[in-house]
Amino acid sequence: MKDKLSKPTTLWQPHIWRPDGSRQEERHVACEIPLALEYNCISHAVMMTSPTDIRDFATGFSLTEGIIDRLSDIIDLTITPDDKGVIVSLEITPDCFSRLDRFKRSLAGRTGCGLCGVDRLDHAIRPLVPVKSQLKVNAEIVHNSMQNISERQILNRKTGALHAAAFVNARGEFLCIREDIGRHNALDKLIGHLMQEDIDPADGFVLITSRCSFEMVHKCATFGIPLLAAVSATTDLALTLAEQSDLTLIAFTRRDGMNIYCDPGQRLIFQDK
Repeated sequence: MKDKLSKPTTLWQPHIWRPDGSRQEERHVACEIPLALEYNCISHAVMMTSPTDIRDFATGFSLTEGIIDRLSDIIDLTITPDDKGVIVSLEITPDCFSRLDRFKRSLAGRTGCGLCGVDRLDHAIRPLVPVKSQLKVNAEIVHNSMQNISERQILNRKTGALHAAAFVNARGEFLCIREDIGRHNALDKLIGHLMQEDIDPADGFVLITSRCSFEMVHKCATFGIPLLAAVSATTDLALTLAEQSDLTLIAFTRRDGMNIYCDPGQRLIFQDK
């Protein structure tokens, strides 16, 4: 398991069958590992994740799960490889740890799971402060950015198994992209990177190569991202949450167009052809 921490893919030789024939080929397969998160020496969560950008993931997860409020709440962070995966140990401020202790959730993570272990309904959707941003962006820039994201998905081009989350500024420039087997994880990694690089989330928008459930909206709104565009569908709860948090939400962002479900801040600019 330890050797997988140094590489995001492994090579296998599947037998490829096609109606017109078959052959043996070497193919990249995405690695996934269990990642255990500990806060102040107390085990909190085990998530299945890709073995890349682990510090980004731990930082972003800590913020979007409401464990910390800002980067400075993390006093120390260590990553320890283990025979079965990796252990990330975080020391957080006493105030944050006291809040975590009261919140008490035991999260046994799955690749597509965002709520495992939540034992009370009022813990499932935490209240959000409305997103504040002066962002104005041409709708065509958002649309074109999604068409250009695939060429930046280096690991997914090898494996076909990873989601991506990207942060793009109003000029259409990609500032960061993160990939992971889990769509939630990819977004947490992106947010963690933006936090550590002190990039203002109000100055751009996020693209995700997945569907947009309420957790994705919640993570973006928690960090103050004003616009979220997904390549696939959304849900009514995600839309309700987006409206309540003043977040612009776009779904089905594909070659033939995109569906703008809510734009409470009128951030999108439309230019007639």
